[in-house]
Amino acid sequence: MKKLLLSVLVALAVVSCSNDSNEESLDAINNDGLQLAAARKCHANENYEKMLLDPSFQQKVLEIEEQTEQFTNEFMSKKKPVRGGGGGGDGTPPADNLGVINIPVYVHVIYSNANENISDAQINSQISVLNADFRKSNSDAAQVPTQFAGLASDTEIQFNLVGVTRKSSTRTSWGTNDAMKSAANGGVDVVDPANAMNIWVCNIGGGILGYAQFPGGSASTDGIVVGPQYFGNTGYLSVPFDGGRTTTHEVGHYLNLRHIWGDGRCNRDDFVSDTPTSDRANYGCPSYPTTNCRSTDMTMNYMDYVDDSCMYMFSTGQKARMRSLFASGGVRASLNN
Repeated sequence: MKKLLLSVLVALAVVSCSNDSNEESLDAINNDGLQLAAARKCHANENYEKMLLDPSFQQKVLEIEEQTEQFTNEFMSKKKPVRGGGGGGDGTPPADNLGVINIPVYVHVIYSNANENISDAQINSQISVLNADFRKSNSDAAQVPTQFAGLASDTEIQFNLVGVTRKSSTRTSWGTNDAMKSAANGGVDVVDPANAMNIWVCNIGGGILGYAQFPGGSASTDGIVVGPQYFGNTGYLSVPFDGGRTTTHEVGHYLNLRHIWGDGRCNRDDFVSDTPTSDRANYGCPSYPTTNCRSTDMTMNYMDYVDDSCMYMFSTGQKARMRSLFASGGVRASLNN
C-alpha cells in the first residue's frame, strides 16, 4: 500500500496536452533527431499540484487505485498466455461481467468566430472516431505490428451523443483553469456529470490541444476540453492533429489512463502491465521498432504523443484499467447507461 501511495502521488495528474509549435522542447524530436514543427506536449505538474492541495482528492485517488489494482489483477489473470510467447494471448481476450459500456456524451461548443462554431457533422465525426477507436473497429488497427497485435484490444466502451450546447463568446482563448466549465465565468456549466461525459470544445490558447480531468476530482469540472481544430476528422481542423485522436487520448485520461511512458524515467510506471517500459514520449510518426529502456516502445498507443495518423490501439491492460471504473462501486459506474 505504501508503494502504491508513493506511485500515485508522484504520477497522477490532470493532464493538459499541447501543440508545442510555439515553444522550444528538447523532447519534441523525431527519430532523425530533428526538431518537430508541431508536437504534443503535456504540462501536468501545475494542475497536479493544485489538485493535491485537497486532501479529499488524495484519499479518493488512493481508493480508486486500490479498486483498480484488484479488478485489473483479476481481469488480466483470465488472459491465457500464448504457447511459446509473443502476441500476449491465445486470441480469446479476458472478460468481465460488465458487457458493453455505453457512455452518454454532452458537447458544449463555445465560440468567438464562425470557424470555432464547428458543425454538427464535425461533432458527429468525433463521436464516430471515439466509437471506432474504443471498439477497435478503426481501419488503421491493422497496422499494429505483430509484436503488439495480440495486445490490441476492443475496450467494449462506446459513446452516445445526447446533447449539444452552443454559446457565443467574445473571449478568444480560455486557458486551463476550467473557466469554460462555468456559466458564471462565461462558459457552460457541466451537465449531469455522474451520468454523462461532458466535452467542452473551445479555443484553449497557448497551442494547447486539450486537457482532461482524471476520476476523483470535482464534479463541477469533470470532463475534457478540446480545441475545435483538433475535434473530429472533418471540418475545421489542423494537421497533423486532424484525425480526432486528441479526444481519444483525453478520454483515456478521463477513464484513468496515464501516458504510456509513465511521465518519468524507466522506473516510472503507467500502472498497466502489458505496456512496455519507456522513459519518454514519442512524437511525429516514429519508425518501428523504436527502442527505449531496453524494450520496444508501443508508439502507436493512443496514450503516447505521436501524430493522429500514427496512433491506433489500446492494450488489454489499458482496457482492464478503464473498465475497472465501471465495476460495482467504481467511481464512474453510473456512467454506464
